[in-house]
Amino acid sequence: MTNYLFDRLFAAGHPDAIVIDAAGQTLTYGDLDRAVARYANALTSLGVKPGDRVGAQVEKSVANVVLYLATIRIGAVFLPLNTAYTPAEMTYFIGDAEPALIVCDPSATATLAPIANAARIVTLDASGEGGLADLAAGCSDRFDAVARAATDLAAICYTSGTTGRSKGAMLTHGNLASNAETLKDLWRFTVDDVLIHALPIYHVHGLFVAINTVMMAGASMIFQPRFDADAVLAVMPRATTLMGVPTFYTRLLAHPGLTREATAAMRLFISGSAPLLAQTHAEFHARTGHVILERYGMTETGMNTSNPYDGARIAGTVGLPLPGVSVRVAAPAGEIGVVEVKGPNVFAGYWRNPQKTAAEFRADGWFITGDLGRVDDNGYLSIVGRGKDLIISGGLNVYPKEIETELDALPGVIESAVIGLPHTDLGEAVIAVVVATPGATLDETAVISALTSRLARFKLPKKVIFVADLPRNAMGKVQKALLRDRYG
Repeated sequence: MTNYLFDRLFAAGHPDAIVIDAAGQTLTYGDLDRAVARYANALTSLGVKPGDRVGAQVEKSVANVVLYLATIRIGAVFLPLNTAYTPAEMTYFIGDAEPALIVCDPSATATLAPIANAARIVTLDASGEGGLADLAAGCSDRFDAVARAATDLAAICYTSGTTGRSKGAMLTHGNLASNAETLKDLWRFTVDDVLIHALPIYHVHGLFVAINTVMMAGASMIFQPRFDADAVLAVMPRATTLMGVPTFYTRLLAHPGLTREATAAMRLFISGSAPLLAQTHAEFHARTGHVILERYGMTETGMNTSNPYDGARIAGTVGLPLPGVSVRVAAPAGEIGVVEVKGPNVFAGYWRNPQKTAAEFRADGWFITGDLGRVDDNGYLSIVGRGKDLIISGGLNVYPKEIETELDALPGVIESAVIGLPHTDLGEAVIAVVVATPGATLDETAVISALTSRLARFKLPKKVIFVADLPRNAMGKVQKALLRDRYG
């Protein structure tokens, strides 16, 4: 038996072909294979076994990619964790996933040590240095990949719900491999492609969609630590593709250097993780001559739909189901309903949460996404809302219930409602609507300051609105749609 995902990731890349071009560091597929082998030997020497979870709260770096691939190679389960998570959030993730090893920045060891439970801690910083790198440097650059089947777990990615605790989506080797192979073909990736990689790599988009798809094609990446419009435009003449969130495109449009000449070498611009405004779609086409390809996915499924490579890319839609993936809307044709998905990309369920897993799947195996959509006469899907009130800000998922729980615990707060409102840069901004105790001396600054140590920065409200009461329906449920209309 082979290692189902790992072997496929390295099958197309020539050993002498560049796979990662980062500032001051260029790796060929052969270099990457040897680096991954050293890290695989290092992880094994630290006691990590097949099936163990490896938690990574590490800044974006080439070494972080090597860690991901090494975890897959030894048959373990990769657990990417946002570097913005607070100790309170990390306590839950560590307690739930029970990783055997936690890899973190050296500055975080003192914070994580008291909450690590039985996990060992080893360091890796943004420059790729630390205890893990030192250990790997002394290891062999040969390692036989541990056999893994398509049904074996490759990763656990946490995604919150509107109620209750965050849930770990279990992604298998087959889930990740099938999605990357499909996207490679659908988006026409070849060995000649060069992707500008400016996404974070602690979630599905930057880690699996971008990196896996590039490697499946034997293509290469220009690896940038974060999105910077100047830096992205500077490398466009030697690149062919960009994967981004809508924020990337609004910031590029704000840059005077975005012209037809600047984008002449590019063949494809892809957007996802949040709705792309039709205005952004039109303005980008007018400025560059390129039509952005919008697609739709989620943590539990990877990509589900995409506008076509050849054919109409329609603003406001997320396109057609991917080959091998089935999508349906639980409503009559043309009407709005809950989007449901079925295919080899759909996750294996929620980690240690069989009740929630059962609740999110139909009896016939379809996964209930919680997103609201409609399908037009040509089969194009449009996402028109989210039944779970999810907010997507800058391409990152923000779940109102989590923020409301923290708000409601503050002295002087009676109750709160968190909504997302349109934002030209972030797509949606997090807005807190708060009912305060009469006489309480609360203001916006005090509320946000109180949340800073409890929530990651991207979850913090951009504005706090104080009201006398919250609008409710006859059943007593807060009517968030009215709040969005009122303050939008």
